[in-house]
Amino acid sequence: MFHSDQECHYTSLAFKQLLWGYQIQQSMSRRGNCWDNAPMERFFRSLKTENMPKNGYENEAVADDSVRDYIYKYYNSVRPHSHNLGLPPNSKEVFYWKTSNSLAKKD
Repeated sequence: MFHSDQECHYTSLAFKQLLWGYQIQQSMSRRGNCWDNAPMERFFRSLKTENMPKNGYENEAVADDSVRDYIYKYYNSVRPHSHNLGLPPNSKEVFYWKTSNSLAKKD
């Protein structure tokens, strides 16, 4: 999946054919709707500023391991998110399910 806005280089026939050649599905924001990209842009900003080396990774395998570790071991498990009341996503999800299950049992 390749998600982008509707800038001309992403809507060109040549770019669409390139994605098609690699069997990548294109996802595109609606015209004038910047909110579609906001969560992904925020995530990639965090990834770049908190995890990526200034000079890039040694190779693809190192990049793959580093990004995977960042997402699973830090971003989802440790890193506080202001939208989640300062909890990492995994903790917020556990809290949600505990709270929703206790409310459901009271009915």
